[in-house]
Amino acid sequence: MTVALAAKAGEVEVLHWWTSGGEAKAAAELKKMMQSKGHTWKDFAVAGGGGDNAMTVLKSRVVSGNPPAAAQIKGPAIQEWGDEGVLANLDDVAQAERWDQVLPKVVADVMKYKGHYVAAPVNVHRVNWLWANPEVFKKAGAKIPTTWKEFGESAEKLQKAGFIPLAHGGQAWQDATVFEAVALGVGGPEFYKKAFIQLDQGTIKSAKMEEALSTYKSLKKYTDKNAPGRDWNLATAMVIQGKAGMQIMGDWAKGEFLAAGKVPGKDFICTAAPGTSNAYTFNIDSFAMFKLTGDAAKAQKDLAATIMSPAFQEVFNLNKGSIPARLNMDMSKFDDCGKQSSKDFVATAKSNTLVPSWAHGMAMHSATQGAFQDTISQFWNTDSMTAKQAVEKLAAAAKVQ
Repeated sequence: MTVALAAKAGEVEVLHWWTSGGEAKAAAELKKMMQSKGHTWKDFAVAGGGGDNAMTVLKSRVVSGNPPAAAQIKGPAIQEWGDEGVLANLDDVAQAERWDQVLPKVVADVMKYKGHYVAAPVNVHRVNWLWANPEVFKKAGAKIPTTWKEFGESAEKLQKAGFIPLAHGGQAWQDATVFEAVALGVGGPEFYKKAFIQLDQGTIKSAKMEEALSTYKSLKKYTDKNAPGRDWNLATAMVIQGKAGMQIMGDWAKGEFLAAGKVPGKDFICTAAPGTSNAYTFNIDSFAMFKLTGDAAKAQKDLAATIMSPAFQEVFNLNKGSIPARLNMDMSKFDDCGKQSSKDFVATAKSNTLVPSWAHGMAMHSATQGAFQDTISQFWNTDSMTAKQAVEKLAAAAKVQ
């Protein structure tokens, strides 16, 4: 008998920001599973792709002593909440459900605070994907790029044929997502680790970083004038509708293609961003649990067990476009993009080229990340700013804690 079955019915209030097509479907599955166990689900959804709005709301709730049962929190932010002393200990659930055995260590470590489980992962997202519409490429006589040089060549052809080469949403986190992929492709995994995880000043100030920044800015001419402020899923829709050729975005974009009835390999292509096929930037969605008492605490433990159950990991990730965080999963129901992602996840974990996405809050403290994002967006939006000036700003940003 698992911990889950012993729980008494209670209410679980869950804070998340899954409000677009594929994401909303995925969240609905968790709600259904909890209701089938007799619990009351209280949805606390706050719109906004990167979850910034949600964090503001969460802070005010926790400060007033009224936290939700669970909130979508990830990466170093879990540690920051742990420092506040407000997170619940999930070790009993984790032991009963053998989390240490079914999670890769790099994932398990993110879910723990001072050696104790305080959060449950729902998935692994690969961030360094390039999404492409093969029909658009065919019409333009262009090939799907595997290097940044090829990206430029293909983009020119797409533009000449009347398409927007790169669908982009000009929001700070989307700018950072694209730059992160470019930096990984230009500099490689070791450069990436030194610059964005270790925040090594020499690497940040290197000629390689200037090259990464210049390559990144060269992509701007391939976006459209309506890009500023556009949400990511609207950029994905441009590729789906054949208005744009490509988008650089994490695999949550796949949920949008699938929700639109598109078939991977036929209606859309998923491939590693140029120059990054040997590396994997991950973004893991997880739910941190807050200290509660009584029936609510029991329902919360049930929620943690449900999130990590193979049944939920499968159905959730089939809807969301990501892959299960569990290692021992049968991937037969997943499409080609999911199978490829899983294969690369396992391979890069072995080759030590599995790296946390800094653009998605997996590598840096939030203040440092914010300073990096501001610099990248400022560089993208300021024609007169040079790569060298951007490098100096990044070097200063790396010192922000």
